[in-house]
Amino acid sequence: MRQRRTIPRLIGSLLLVATAGVGHGEAAALGTRDDRSGDGRAAAEPEVRPLGRIVPVPASVAPAGEPYTLTRATRIGVDPADSGSRELGRYLAGLLRPATGFALPVVDDLAARGGIRLRLSPDDTALGDEGYRLRSTPEGLTLTARAHAGLFRGVQTLRQQLPSAVERKSVQNGPWKVAGGTITDTPRYGYRGAMLDVARHFFTVDEVKRYIDQLALYKVNTLHLHLSDDQGWRIAVDSWPRLTTYGGTTEVGGGPGGFYTKDEYTEIVRYAASRYQEVIPEIDMPGHTNAALASYAELNCDGVAPPLYTGIKVGFSSLCVPKPVTYDFVDDVIREIAALTPGRYLHIGGDEAHSTSHADYVAFMDKVQPVVAKYGKKVVGWHQLTGTTPAEGALVQYWGLDRTPAAEKERVAAAARAGAGLILSPADRTYLDMKYTKDTPLGLAWAGYVEVRRSYDWNPATYLPGAPASAVRGVEAPLWTETLATTDDLDVMAFPRLPGVAELGWSPASSHDWETYKVRLAEQAPRFDALGIDYYRSPQVPWPAAK
Repeated sequence: MRQRRTIPRLIGSLLLVATAGVGHGEAAALGTRDDRSGDGRAAAEPEVRPLGRIVPVPASVAPAGEPYTLTRATRIGVDPADSGSRELGRYLAGLLRPATGFALPVVDDLAARGGIRLRLSPDDTALGDEGYRLRSTPEGLTLTARAHAGLFRGVQTLRQQLPSAVERKSVQNGPWKVAGGTITDTPRYGYRGAMLDVARHFFTVDEVKRYIDQLALYKVNTLHLHLSDDQGWRIAVDSWPRLTTYGGTTEVGGGPGGFYTKDEYTEIVRYAASRYQEVIPEIDMPGHTNAALASYAELNCDGVAPPLYTGIKVGFSSLCVPKPVTYDFVDDVIREIAALTPGRYLHIGGDEAHSTSHADYVAFMDKVQPVVAKYGKKVVGWHQLTGTTPAEGALVQYWGLDRTPAAEKERVAAAARAGAGLILSPADRTYLDMKYTKDTPLGLAWAGYVEVRRSYDWNPATYLPGAPASAVRGVEAPLWTETLATTDDLDVMAFPRLPGVAELGWSPASSHDWETYKVRLAEQAPRFDALGIDYYRSPQVPWPAAK
């Protein structure tokens, strides 16, 4: 349900002023000085993009021969017995038709001479669930995968190999060429996530879908939705209706807020699934709960409901751990949300519970984690969960800093050694709401300033001392919204850092190199423009000269 005002555009021209970054270092594969103009900026977009010069960079690239050219005669061939591939063919055609002006019929014909073929190969186990092979020749282009998710990831590579104008919604001039050769690609990590905070500021279903599509382009496969906090409750719970009818009526700054009906939330989950993303809902507790406490007095230890809250302080709220009604509430909320969520996980928060004693925190988590299992889900929690005993199969999301005390890091590492999986979201690396510099109008700076290189230049496998590399399930880039109220705001804070975190999750460690990455990132600028994505023109990146 939409209950928010139209908010004026908040992004000042300061963020969008072009500042030229100068590249350094020796020539390297997938990005060299020869690819830049004389003033250090990225050169104009080539007619044929070199194979594999995309984001995330593929695992294996073998250029060969002449390019494939998309024409008016091109057809998209799929297996007539496979409805999933047919749906992916329609998705691909829908992406390419507006800018090319071509009909691109989807046909039940895997031969499709001269066309694009989407081929499922269940026996190709080396590709895993998300890997794909793209083979481009003048005679045709074939995408092969073991599973539909792999075909979808391959479609994103095909998009990026085409000129960025292919993203526009009106007919553009071609030609539409894909460099010849073969890409064979599989992800480094199975978990590649992004979190969107819809509690501090509410975002509509269509706005969330827009973010889902942006994530899809960079092969992100998990959408973590932060659905409740002190400032608002955003998901309907039938057994506790005032959570939304009262607790959902505000947001940071005092706006009217909003919430998702069950049908609306289900639509978000469905849309994410169509982009091969798993939704993880988060109900943060026992802290970050003022919206719930304001809605129901009985959830407070003193039986008095506090007023609704529209500020940005943290750590002042807590569910009443000793009260039995607290666990009736938790059971109902988890049961109803789990029933709407087909994914494997449910996030129970657990961070910044400063108003909950340690003993109460342990008691609370010991009671709540089995409820998650009771309704068929596995626990995800912020890394403070390691102050208790994480449930079997739990994922611990680390959001500490480089300067986080060693004892706290060791506690998380010990949990990883004991079997907990790790999602790495270090705040001074991956929090997309952190200011780039002191002059960034939006965002916060409690974790420090996070420029583009800092966000990209770290290794998840070795980041947390003492944690086995095998415990790292992947990475996630959270986008908190205390200061972000519009999709423009989301864009300029997520881009260009989000693609870098996505590359950390997808690409092999051996490919990690800032000097070549920043050139590939700069070449994304025309694609951002074509997609209508605002972005911060970091001076660390050799952006193309502004037209």
